[in-house]
Amino acid sequence: MNDLRVTASAITAATGTVRLTAAQALVRYLAALRADTGLADVGTARLFGGVFAIFGHGNVAGVGEALYRHRAELPTYRAHNEQAMAHAAIAYAKAHMRRRMMACTTSIGPGATNLVTAAALAHVNRLPVLFLPGDVFASRAPDPVLQQVEDFHDGGVSANDCLRPVSRYFDRIMHPEQLLTALPRAIRVLTDPALCGPVTLALPQDVQTMAYEYPEAFFTPQTIEFRAAPPDATQLARAAAVLRDAKRPLLIAGGGVLYGLATEALRAFVETHAVPVAETQAGKGALPWDHPLQQGAIGVTGSPAANALACEADVVLAVGTRLSDFTTGSHSLFAQAKLVNLNVNAFDALKWRSVELIADAKAGLAQLSLAAGAWKSTTDWETKAKKGAVAWRADIERITGKRDVALPYEGEVIGAVQRTAPDSATRDIVVCAAGTLPADLHKLWRTATPGGYHMEYGYSCMGYEIAGGLGVKMARPDREVIVIVGDGSYLMLNSEIATSLLLDQKLVIVVLDNHGYGCINRLQQACGGAPFNNLFADSVQGRSGAPKIDFAAHAAAMGALAENVKTIREL
Repeated sequence: MNDLRVTASAITAATGTVRLTAAQALVRYLAALRADTGLADVGTARLFGGVFAIFGHGNVAGVGEALYRHRAELPTYRAHNEQAMAHAAIAYAKAHMRRRMMACTTSIGPGATNLVTAAALAHVNRLPVLFLPGDVFASRAPDPVLQQVEDFHDGGVSANDCLRPVSRYFDRIMHPEQLLTALPRAIRVLTDPALCGPVTLALPQDVQTMAYEYPEAFFTPQTIEFRAAPPDATQLARAAAVLRDAKRPLLIAGGGVLYGLATEALRAFVETHAVPVAETQAGKGALPWDHPLQQGAIGVTGSPAANALACEADVVLAVGTRLSDFTTGSHSLFAQAKLVNLNVNAFDALKWRSVELIADAKAGLAQLSLAAGAWKSTTDWETKAKKGAVAWRADIERITGKRDVALPYEGEVIGAVQRTAPDSATRDIVVCAAGTLPADLHKLWRTATPGGYHMEYGYSCMGYEIAGGLGVKMARPDREVIVIVGDGSYLMLNSEIATSLLLDQKLVIVVLDNHGYGCINRLQQACGGAPFNNLFADSVQGRSGAPKIDFAAHAAAMGALAENVKTIREL
């Protein structure tokens, strides 16, 4: 009998080794990875589109030197804020439907903890990003070093431990050899459709520069193929049986439809079975805005057409959605309906006591259609859905078509922006995240292409918008990227305007100024509270009063072309 056991030393002898520092090995490994994206306009490309870096004493000597070596195949981009550069990296991955991504490296201390908000954003939205923060010395010889957090009860704690609860995978590399197992695990999480999310590899400063004899084979270029899980036969039969009994079905399309590249499968399913479609914030664009069965936005920020059908549906087929409170109306919008939940993630598929169908959206919809056979919704339901869609599209035109208004509302601004280009629905990508704008954009923005609507509404993070727009533009340089943002979010994080100019990445930024946090001001009063501490006018002020901010002048100071407008016609 042949002995198939092979020792690590035997592999090393057979394949050869290369002496590298841990940082050099990490960067070389990332640079060698490619991805079969499945995206028609991208094809096979490098998995990592680059690395955002803000150097400090915790990463410049190790990771910085390694990035310089590989700057041709793995470009390094300078940013102005760690949270912002992480937002840009996350947006880059979202714009690539999670098929390409970026890494971010920081120093220890504040550089690392500035990543925490962005990590939470990626965690909630199930989006891949690789964080490479510097860490304290593994040897502890010079402790405490600059910016080191000292825990009085645990000598192994550093500031990077803040990233543990908001990382899908976390590892602290205490020896160069650990990269041989940590890196494949990290890539698996980043590219797995069910596990996908942020990964943190904390890199102690001394370990970054430690040398090790790595197997040459470890750096052999490899191409990532994205897994598409088929449905289980038993679950499929159960879900199909529920559908065949349905007379008034409604399909809710979530982000999983886009990430699973399932838009054509979705169209085929709804047209074959006459099922109206409503879209979540993450799923908007899964079906063209003017498709006869497209009901528009669902939930708290939803359209009258979609929500009316949701209240009457006897079966709801949720595809690739987390079923958040804004989608379900806190479980009140379609509580009467049976729920079939098609999701690649078992955690999501079992929500709300649903009939679960754990599968990739594309494969799941195709197989479910076959299993449903000749089943269709009733003629009355299909007719009602199509009439509702026509009426809602007329409402969109009425709301966005207004031009002569003394004080523009968000709907009129959205209309004016889209009228600037006759092909806006196929060319433009709108980016937003927080405030009142997501509600109006969800209902009123018209897109005919997957990815034409880029909304971060899982974490709804103020400050994501401009940095996110930069990441989208880097991913989609051929598209017009339009960031629509309120004054509150703009003031929170606008530094990447300078980065967009540095990188020659054009953004169109529309700032709506209502002198404060207008969305929460309205909510505050709707809940019975007095207007307090949201608008400048309702806040404590010094002798000079509220600031009179010239946003155009501010952007111009960073090099942008900017102007103030007061009316829709000026816009």
